[in-house]
Amino acid sequence: MEPSPRTGVESTPPPPPPPLEPLGARRPHPARKDWAKTALEWGGLIVAALVIALLIKTFLFQAFYIPSDSMVPTLEKNDRVIVNKLSYRMHGVHRSDIIVFKAPPGTDKSVKDLVKRVIGLPGDTVEGKNGHVYINGHQLKESYLPAGITTSDFAPVKVPPSSYWVMGDNRPYSKDSRYFKFIRKKEIVGRVFLRIWPLNRLAIL
Repeated sequence: MEPSPRTGVESTPPPPPPPLEPLGARRPHPARKDWAKTALEWGGLIVAALVIALLIKTFLFQAFYIPSDSMVPTLEKNDRVIVNKLSYRMHGVHRSDIIVFKAPPGTDKSVKDLVKRVIGLPGDTVEGKNGHVYINGHQLKESYLPAGITTSDFAPVKVPPSSYWVMGDNRPYSKDSRYFKFIRKKEIVGRVFLRIWPLNRLAIL
């Protein structure tokens, strides 16, 4: 038998076998890699959410609860409100605004913040007379007060610069500027603009 003719094409040698893994080596399990990636992603989201929440609380909005009856009926004890911390960086403090401020010296040390209504602005002369508040000699109309509520008399007081005279709506049960005098603007945390709890009393203030 004659040998088959050569075609002129040489066969390609087979590729070398893959290197052997050392004994005891383990390949990473795909499920473990996916779990680690997911955990890192969730961890990053949680950290980002906490940072955003901290920034919002520090510079924008903060929730407070009402610890007393001094602002009834506008705010009742245990109501929850949202305070806008940017308000007074954008505009001045307005008369009748409801504000949260740092508790002045001489008040209950267990309470860090108080909520009252702005009555007197810088330069105003405030007086309590005949059951009403007078600003610069004119009776202040206070439609937000409960029916039958009157204000105790107090001598005329001039509000200093960058200071405010504040009072609670429930005048007989409110320790306010009649008790601790003025508050400084730098002590104001922000303006109460929304009552969020209880839900049946949800309202913009």
